[in-house]
Amino acid sequence: MAIDLVSKYLPYVDEIFTTESKKSILTNQNYEWTGAHTIKVYKVSTTSMNDYGRSGPSVGNWSRYGAVVGLDATTEEFTLKKDRSFTFAIDKLDTDETAQQLAAASALARQIREVVVPEVDAYVYGVMAVNAGTAPTALALTSTNIYTEIIKATTVMDNAEVPESERVIVVTPAVYQLMKQCKDITMETNIGNDLRLKGVISNLDGCLVVKVPANRLPEGFGFMMAHSVATVAPTKLEDYKIHQDPPGISGSLVEGRICYDAFVLDNKVKAIYYQAQPVE
Repeated sequence: MAIDLVSKYLPYVDEIFTTESKKSILTNQNYEWTGAHTIKVYKVSTTSMNDYGRSGPSVGNWSRYGAVVGLDATTEEFTLKKDRSFTFAIDKLDTDETAQQLAAASALARQIREVVVPEVDAYVYGVMAVNAGTAPTALALTSTNIYTEIIKATTVMDNAEVPESERVIVVTPAVYQLMKQCKDITMETNIGNDLRLKGVISNLDGCLVVKVPANRLPEGFGFMMAHSVATVAPTKLEDYKIHQDPPGISGSLVEGRICYDAFVLDNKVKAIYYQAQPVE
């Protein structure tokens, strides 16, 4: 005797785990792209100091302050390159017959959370790593050398006069584990709620520590120490739409578009230190 057992579908979705973006603490939005796809930023030079000629100008000069020179005012150009989009349709019967789990609003939120945010994160971190002002030879990090390498990064930034406050160390979960195992590292985990909301998990020697999934970071990522002044990460357009019963579709048509990019300022490259690890 054969018996067909009843299958019951519950009104729940087995969602994929996702991580909130943490790039806002590492980048800035200091420039405005409204009305333009390209902007230019001036870089103005300085001049050297001289010994004042109290008894008169030096030979060949008419000024006691020294030789008069002009200042350079060159520009660096930033053109937005990433103009990305997606679209999908959800039939009315599909929505009805999945107990409303295949609904346009929740599907759009899932698309942003699981696809859009990870793509933007990976791109921004990649730009920062490629344009880091200091990038030592790839080195295998261990619980023994991790603190020494982080101190090297701090020293480089100190000598480059990068602001000491608001520096951030980005690590993968694996490297964070090495930090926890290092006997020389004592991390302050008493972090304010405002920083925790941005993804900060601890503080090391005045640097905020942020843990980012390895799949959003370049291959062979070790750690990156950065200050937000270095990287401009604009999102010029972020447009998501749900069209109900558009021509040709009985149901919802979902469309999304995001125009974004990331740029490291020429005079701020020393505010990014990237330590890679050998790729096996």
